[in-house]
Amino acid sequence: MCYRDKTIGVVIPAFNEELLIEDTLRSIPTYVDRIFVIDDCSKDQTAEIAGEFSKNDSRVTCISHKVNKGVGAAIITGYKRVLEEGIDIAAVMAGDNQMDPNHLQELLNPIVEGKADYTKGNRLMNAGFRKGMSVWRSFGNVILTFLTKMASGYWQLMDPQNGYTAISNRALERIDLDTIYPWYGYCNDLLTKLNVFGFRVKDVVMPARYGNEKSKIKYGRYMFKVSWLLLNNFLWRLKMKYVWLSFHPLVLFYLFGIVLTPIGILGGLFSLYHKFILGESLFVRGVLSLLIFIIGMQFLFFAMFFDMQADSGSPEGSARNGM
Repeated sequence: MCYRDKTIGVVIPAFNEELLIEDTLRSIPTYVDRIFVIDDCSKDQTAEIAGEFSKNDSRVTCISHKVNKGVGAAIITGYKRVLEEGIDIAAVMAGDNQMDPNHLQELLNPIVEGKADYTKGNRLMNAGFRKGMSVWRSFGNVILTFLTKMASGYWQLMDPQNGYTAISNRALERIDLDTIYPWYGYCNDLLTKLNVFGFRVKDVVMPARYGNEKSKIKYGRYMFKVSWLLLNNFLWRLKMKYVWLSFHPLVLFYLFGIVLTPIGILGGLFSLYHKFILGESLFVRGVLSLLIFIIGMQFLFFAMFFDMQADSGSPEGSARNGM
C-alpha cells in the first residue's frame, strides 16, 4: 500500500468504545499500512470487537493494557510499536469516530513533503469549524491554547488539545517517549519536547466532528492539572533550550518579569489596605507598586517577544509558520 512512498501507521487509543470502535476501524483509508488499537483496559467489549475486526483486516493489531494507564500512555504504546516496525509516519485517531478520515491526507502531506515533523488539527480558526463544541469546552480550549503557546514556544499554533495528529519516525526516535505525560495533556507535553529539539510543527485547519460520544474529560480537574503541567513544561523548556543547549538573555527577562509583576500586584493590594483600612496615604506606596508592576510586565512582554523571534527566525520556525 503506502502513501506517496511512505508507510503509514494509525494509532487508535480506545477506552470503553464498544459502540464506535468498529465504525472507526471501517473508516481508516486503504492507503494506511498498519492500524494499532490500544485498548486501555476497557471494561466493555472494545478489545473483543477490535480483535474480531482484525480477522478480516490484517492491518489491525489490538494491544491491551492490563491496567488503565491513560490516553497519553495508550498513544505512547502505539508509537513504540510504530518504531518497532519501522513505519515512516504515525497518525493518531481516537476510537470514538470523531476524527474525519477525509482529513488524514492533510495531516500527512506536510510530513511527506518535508515541511513538518508533526502536524495537528486546528478547529479554532473558523467559527463554523467549532460547530458542536460546547461554550465551556471552547472557552477552556482558548485558555489552554495561550498557556500552551507560552509553555511550548510554538506561538503560532492554535487548538493544542486537538488529538488528531501525525508525527514522523524521525521525531519519535529523538524524543524520550517514556517521559510523555500519560493522561489528557499529553499533546501539550509533547509539543514542548518537540520545540526543545527543534522539530517543525504545523497546524492543519479542519472542522470539529462530534457525534453521540460524550467527552470523558472532567474539565475543572483537567484545567487545573494541565495548567500545572504547562507551568513545569515552561520552566523545563527555558532551562533546556535557553540555558543548557544554548544561552539566550530572554531567560533573564522572564525571570525579572515573573518576580516583579506579582510583587507589584501585592504591593498594590497592600497600598489599598493601608488607604481604606488604616486610613494612610495611598500615593507613595501606590505609585511605587504601579511602577514595579509596569516594569515587570515590560520584562514579560520583551521576553515573549524574544521567544517569538527565536521561534520564527529559524528555518524550523519559518516552516512552522507556513512560510
